[in-house]
Amino acid sequence: MKMAADYSSEGGRATGALTVLGLETSCDETAASVVRLSPDGAATVLSSVVHSQIDDHAAYGGVVPEIAARSHVEMIDGVVRRAMAEAGLGYDGLDGVAATAGPGLVGGVMVGLSFGKAVALARGLPLIAVNHLEGHAVSARLGQPVAYPFLLLLVSGGHCQLLEVRGVGDMTRLGTTIDDAAGEAFDKIAKALGLGYPGGPALETLAEGGDGSRFDLPRALLGRKDCDFSFSGLKTAAARLAQACETEQQRADLADAVQTAIARQLSERSDRALKAYAAEHPHRLFVVAGGVAANRTVRATLQATAEKNGFAFLAPPMAYCTDNAAMIALAGAERLRKGLVSDIDTAARPRWPLDEYSALNDPTHAPGRKGAKA
Repeated sequence: MKMAADYSSEGGRATGALTVLGLETSCDETAASVVRLSPDGAATVLSSVVHSQIDDHAAYGGVVPEIAARSHVEMIDGVVRRAMAEAGLGYDGLDGVAATAGPGLVGGVMVGLSFGKAVALARGLPLIAVNHLEGHAVSARLGQPVAYPFLLLLVSGGHCQLLEVRGVGDMTRLGTTIDDAAGEAFDKIAKALGLGYPGGPALETLAEGGDGSRFDLPRALLGRKDCDFSFSGLKTAAARLAQACETEQQRADLADAVQTAIARQLSERSDRALKAYAAEHPHRLFVVAGGVAANRTVRATLQATAEKNGFAFLAPPMAYCTDNAAMIALAGAERLRKGLVSDIDTAARPRWPLDEYSALNDPTHAPGRKGAKA
């Protein structure tokens, strides 16, 4: 198998332009993308194909793991063929293949990772196993060159973390959710309101006609001096209020209250992290990534918080907020640039923290917290 050092490298680091095929199958999107990373760090997305399974899961109000895995098996070959065709490349034009190896629904992760292994073996290419969260962490770099380090709020359906990002494989967690993620709260409350799947976008649409001031929702962790999050109390309270809503206007008002409350907590906890980060770093950039970053109210609230603290604000292009393979390809290319390639027997992981040291050694990081090992 080719290794990263074969590509005009110096000291184990590839120095030329790198073209990488990325595969993403961690949840309910089957995605493939080809990204080219230039020597100066600029990324060009040559193709990005995403097959969504929304229709397959809509009747169940959420993702069914077995249905998701079967769909990945059926779709991945065609999705990869489309991505390669749109990029105008054959496999001989690739320098590596990157695949999500976790965290996620392990049946789906295995599909993409196995396909990536097959391509790597058949074409003599290096395999790069990518942490799905690391893909989100670098996703803002798909829109424009972004220098490390930066402060990241990674906020999605399964994860809510504040991280200092110094580069791929080099991140430190400053805060995480102690129970539910913000995206999960959006989806579960949307379901309680009788909205369709996926719930987050449906709740945002409903909230446009609402006035949330009529509801007083709980504010978690006020007074705590850490940067952690908690959304379980909000989720429970809102679900109970949803049962008492009798009119469409009441439902819209509650949706607006929920959206405002989630944005407010994200802002409050991020404000603490921004102040702590600013005390040690002159380069002040606040990046927000993940599916919840597509919510306009959340974006606007966090941008205001960043600017209040003297930080530039950046979020990925909307197409790269939700799960996609371009972010996996980019993370893979950045790892390949550093000579960080994976063994062919790398296993799929349902849980995989970005900062494994603190996840394993921080006594406050109890099992069950998002991103932790069970």
